[in-house]
Amino acid sequence: MDVFEEIADERRALAEQLAHLTPQQQAARSLCRAWSVHDVLAHLVMPLEVSAPRLVLAVLAAGGRFDRANERVTRRLAQRPFAELVQVLARRAGTRFTPPGAGPQAPLVDVLVHGLDIRWPLGLHRDVPAPRLQEALTFLVTAPAGLVPEGALTGLRLEADDIDFAHGSGPVVRGTAQVLLLASTGRGAALDSLAGEGVPVLRRRIVPG
Repeated sequence: MDVFEEIADERRALAEQLAHLTPQQQAARSLCRAWSVHDVLAHLVMPLEVSAPRLVLAVLAAGGRFDRANERVTRRLAQRPFAELVQVLARRAGTRFTPPGAGPQAPLVDVLVHGLDIRWPLGLHRDVPAPRLQEALTFLVTAPAGLVPEGALTGLRLEADDIDFAHGSGPVVRGTAQVLLLASTGRGAALDSLAGEGVPVLRRRIVPG
């Protein structure tokens, strides 16, 4: 598998769906914290538009905090028209950016999960090829800190019921691969679509009391 080619295809597919959204859908709340659909699109465009040196400067200006720099840069990009950002996502889909110290699996997870952040509340669907989902889930269960809430998956067994994927031991959390992606990255909205004795455990870990 050429992971970069898989990423490019996902970006183009998402851009195709986003090109048809109404202004109300563009402004809708996504699953990603307090971000709208427009904001999430701006975030996905960020590594395609912002060079590594500019991103480093943004992190330094944010006191060394990448999350704060990410929010600031995303906020600036979100001031651009939605249609313009969609065009950038499609035109520069083949950009082979990876975060420092990470391989292509990180941007693959990024586009898959943020694509779901957009599609889930809008009721949009996409059949993602199974190998991409397997690659993303395999990466997530051993991912560096930050992608998965700390300790969220410890002592749980994840089982996908639509692709060949299982990992871990302990109480089972079962669902489609896309739902597992959302839940593993802390999206509480996905929990009601999961089954298994491990779901209450995962809920306590990712949904604030």
